[in-house]
Amino acid sequence: MGHWKLRLLCWFLLFLVLALKILSAADFDPYRILGISKSASQADIKKAYKKLAREWHPDKNKNPGAEDKFIQVSKAYEILSNEEKRSNFDRYGDVGENQGYTQQQQQHHFRHFHDSFYFDESFFHFPFNSERRDSADEKYLLQFSHYINEVVPDSFHKPYLIKITSDWCFSCIHIEPVWKEVVQELEGLGVGIGVVHAGYERRLAHHLGAHSTPSILGVINGKISFFHNAVLRENLRHFVESLLPGNLVDKINDKNYIRFLSNWQQENKPHVLLFDQMPPVPLIYKLTAFAYKDYLSFGYVDLGKRETEQISTQYNINMYAPTILIFKEHINKPADMVQARGMKKQVIDDFISTNKFLLAARLSNQKLFQELCPVRKSHRQRKYCVVLLTGEGEDFQKTYEAFLSFASANTKDTVRFVRAFKERQAELTSALLGGEDKYPDKPSLAVLERRNSAGRIVYKIVAQIWIGSEENKFVLLDFLDRLRKDPSLLSSETVLSDLNDELAPVFFLRWFYTAMHYWSEVWESLLHNNWREMMPLLSLIFSALFILFGTVIVQAFSDSSDERDSVPSDKQEPSDKEKSTETNYSKESTRVPKKGFVEVTELTDVNYMSNLVRLRPGHINVVLIVSSSTKASLLQRFAQEVYTFTGSSTLHFSFLNLEKHREWLEYLLEFAQDAAPIAYQYDEHFFERDYTGYVLALNGHKKYFCLFRAQNTIEEEKVPEELELSPLSGDSLRKMALGSGAGHIKKKLNKLSLWMERLLEGSLQRFYIPSWPSLD
Repeated sequence: MGHWKLRLLCWFLLFLVLALKILSAADFDPYRILGISKSASQADIKKAYKKLAREWHPDKNKNPGAEDKFIQVSKAYEILSNEEKRSNFDRYGDVGENQGYTQQQQQHHFRHFHDSFYFDESFFHFPFNSERRDSADEKYLLQFSHYINEVVPDSFHKPYLIKITSDWCFSCIHIEPVWKEVVQELEGLGVGIGVVHAGYERRLAHHLGAHSTPSILGVINGKISFFHNAVLRENLRHFVESLLPGNLVDKINDKNYIRFLSNWQQENKPHVLLFDQMPPVPLIYKLTAFAYKDYLSFGYVDLGKRETEQISTQYNINMYAPTILIFKEHINKPADMVQARGMKKQVIDDFISTNKFLLAARLSNQKLFQELCPVRKSHRQRKYCVVLLTGEGEDFQKTYEAFLSFASANTKDTVRFVRAFKERQAELTSALLGGEDKYPDKPSLAVLERRNSAGRIVYKIVAQIWIGSEENKFVLLDFLDRLRKDPSLLSSETVLSDLNDELAPVFFLRWFYTAMHYWSEVWESLLHNNWREMMPLLSLIFSALFILFGTVIVQAFSDSSDERDSVPSDKQEPSDKEKSTETNYSKESTRVPKKGFVEVTELTDVNYMSNLVRLRPGHINVVLIVSSSTKASLLQRFAQEVYTFTGSSTLHFSFLNLEKHREWLEYLLEFAQDAAPIAYQYDEHFFERDYTGYVLALNGHKKYFCLFRAQNTIEEEKVPEELELSPLSGDSLRKMALGSGAGHIKKKLNKLSLWMERLLEGSLQRFYIPSWPSLD
């Protein structure tokens, strides 16, 4: 009676699970959410998604339920845009992790309830578990495409802290309060936040290398680093700080501030100084330095130290509030400043972004040129660049200072002032001055506007010689006033090539920096990463060492055996016939094939699955049977015979060692009904049947093969039939072995090319097998 009640209870639980799945699937209908029919095409799905996404996007729709609706629309599009997920939903009505489970699969989890009541986590993985996830994590959820296309490129400007979680993860619930607190703090400082649900984004979790939940990792410069300490607020903060490079912010004092600020000419960047009384550099300042490292150089002044009194006095710094100064071309006076208690990220970003460039920056590379002189987007967003083509040295310093004073007095959004060295940017100079610089020792002035990203510009030479006099300034000012009213004044047109990168290091330094960066990553991985993350690198190192030492050892044994074979004893003098045979063999073996190279790989247990069992449909692997003694000669002749067929992408060529895999070959030949034995056979205690020279055409997908048997040579045909039935003497075998050299072996593959033609025609007999045997 108890047994019957237990079975009834099990069936009731199964019915309850199925009912919950059906109700959950009915509650979430992606077709209903997007407002389309089940027969809608991908174009209709995409069109409906774009319309609803614009309507319910939280940035545009302030309705309290807009965010939830937008998430539903995105989830519906994710399912219907993927043909596999759409098919699973249409078939099973399941959008969760266990798509495609049939009723029989679910019943399988009740394994013999009369023996033991068995269940596992996947059985109780109800679809509504996803609804119970913390709503605070919803806006941070990452998908694989979003991670690759947005997070990785953005990680070169700010670090990302990513949590890997899943359903039924009690440890994830335990760390949730600390995670929320850290996210709220670090996101305000400029750290990117991400959450990956391992159940729904298995591909992304595998790509990140997360093998358990919960896991926390950081991404910076496209590199992934795992967090291995206790999940505490301070530990996570220190982890994010450790991701940042150590040379972002220089420590500045009275001894080095002049040198630091004077580097603007060499680096072609503004320099930023932060004054504060905290001994360590604040994390928000490090994050800002990392975000703008390509545009500015950053320094930190600790006001609590005595060696910073001179610099704080010179710039009249308030000791009781953090102060940020930006210096451009003049180091005695800051170009801009901001001072506030509890400085916020938004304030710092606005302040830095408006001072990213010098007043008259030098065109040192193409990227800087594109940012200083952007392509016009409309008539109201024109950007004109006033370019001073000058030289280097003290002789041109006075002209540059006059140009700089004019630029500082005319700071308007529509005009940017830049300079370029004639010698360093020869192509730009030649394009603007009409191919020939008539006054190479004199500065010139031009105004240009970029029309497209391909390099097309319109320009006008304002002065062939511009020395910065008051008259020159008046002419330039008048031209700019007229240009704002009449853009057609830029009458000349040309196409510019990319500018030279003046700050790029030489080849040796680039190689050195790359090598140092690589070794630093390896060293950091050895110190901080776990062994599972290090397994690919360790496997690569040990494989390389094994191949290297294995090659040396094999070569050493090969050389020693060759030396022993090359010194015959006095008692064994070879006959004239043997000498001639050996001479012919050496000539044949050293002769380079007249035909081209054929790639032939050995079929082993390592590549057996990929080269045969899982071979793509329509592909055939042509396998030559060789032994250690006949390998060189047969492969040489094999390459000559099949070379004309290497143009076919469906043919692959391999060879199989008979001495290692004889049992596998004889198993296949049992299915070849016409595979007659060769002309003679030795005694079973002396030699086994010789299959060298056989060729098998193996179709891994359809499980059949075609057979080419080695051709009988003239010497074999002359062997008396009596020898087949009687054991051979030692002298007879020795003579036969000496008489069959490399030429005799190669004749086994006669007519192989004709057999290959019949193989491609499909006229060869096919021998089918039930399954491919293992290659041990």
